[in-house]
Amino acid sequence: MEQLEEHADKALELAKNFGVEYCDIRAEYNKSKIVHIENGSIEHIKEIQEEGLGVRILKGGAWGFCAISDLNSDTLGSAVEKAYRNAEISSNFKHNKVKIKTEKSHQRKIKFPIKKKSLLDEMISIGIECDKIIRNRPQIIRSSVNVASKRIDKYFVNSEGSKINQCYTDVTSDLAGTAHDNGLTQSVNTTEGGRGGIEQIINKKSVYDASEFVSQKAVSLLSAKPVKEQESTIIFNPDFVGLLTHEILGHPSEADRVLGKEMAWAGGAWWKNKLGQRIGSENLTVFDDPTIKETLGWYYFDDEGIEAKKTELIRDGILLNHFQNRETASHFNTNPTANMRATSYKFLPLIRMACTCISPGDWDKDEMIKETKNGILVSNMKIPSIDMKRYNWSISCQSAYKIENGEISDMLRDVLVLGIAPNFFQSIDACGKDFEIRPITNCGKGDPMQIMRMGNGGPTVRSKATVKSIT
Repeated sequence: MEQLEEHADKALELAKNFGVEYCDIRAEYNKSKIVHIENGSIEHIKEIQEEGLGVRILKGGAWGFCAISDLNSDTLGSAVEKAYRNAEISSNFKHNKVKIKTEKSHQRKIKFPIKKKSLLDEMISIGIECDKIIRNRPQIIRSSVNVASKRIDKYFVNSEGSKINQCYTDVTSDLAGTAHDNGLTQSVNTTEGGRGGIEQIINKKSVYDASEFVSQKAVSLLSAKPVKEQESTIIFNPDFVGLLTHEILGHPSEADRVLGKEMAWAGGAWWKNKLGQRIGSENLTVFDDPTIKETLGWYYFDDEGIEAKKTELIRDGILLNHFQNRETASHFNTNPTANMRATSYKFLPLIRMACTCISPGDWDKDEMIKETKNGILVSNMKIPSIDMKRYNWSISCQSAYKIENGEISDMLRDVLVLGIAPNFFQSIDACGKDFEIRPITNCGKGDPMQIMRMGNGGPTVRSKATVKSIT
């Protein structure tokens, strides 16, 4: 990593010689270990290493970028020149010139704590045991376990004087089980993990317990009932709230999408031009916080060198802020929110969520259920489907239950929740005291696609929407 940092410093000096308006260099070394097991067999074990530099230059009111992995004096100079020429060419066709907020420089070296290293032999042992637990019921016809550890060393340097080192490790496990009986098939999956060592999957929320949950729930769903389409009072558990927050509150909060600069993958925003307006009930408060330790969205500085901080997006139903980078902050006449991140040095950073959540309220979950005479309890995220502005949406859940006269009754399967964003958020009438942040490992944005890790979550939430079973 030391040599990478030297290359980054040299690249910065070369860029300055071109007379750029601004430049930053991101140097990264990544090392991944992945164990994948299916149906009791090890499908593959991978160990991957990569390193390189990403050079970003602002010249003539336009961005230029180039990434390289083959590092020597000649390729370094060529990469800087290519980024510069890209900016020059882009400037000739750009009517609205890029302006960025000038920011304070930082010099920091940060190594994130690890309680227990993720050794490959232990990862294999954990994966095999999880797979065994999932298959421990005769109705289970397929199991899948993926245990992964990724160490990331990042060095950021820019023309304003920042020099920032961050080194962290993510450990995650994806678990899935499929059950079949009497012509019916049901699947359940979950992801556990966080930023740290192997303790993220065996101490905090055990993957062994999660494997038992996957197996038991998949089999239980074989005897569950479908639900008729109906508008209903719905109580959502924190896992489902995590995906709801991610898709319908988080992504529309990205200022590049609000401005129409990033439209790939349902890239619009249903609350464009609504800052300062009511978009939900007074029970809805939403924040993003990269400082929450051990979540997959925990960091101290983003990929523009902006120091991490909590951002309140919605307070008591009023839209207050968007996620901002240095460019969009200049447009909105505000400050960057430290949400600029890239999958790796190979990509330009984009505005991304860190750890976006609905704030907890003052309701006890059991009281919320008891007060609901007729409704549905929805549990655990599955698959979202969203329109371009994330205004009309549907999200399937892994299981659901009827609520009758304040008590949980029949289990329901194949349940889809459909909502219209402003109507749904206006109808939130209760948020629980409970609160959970779930790991998201596969958020996609951009073209070419960048996959990012983050946290999303919240409490138990009650609102109104339409439910139906897809059978």
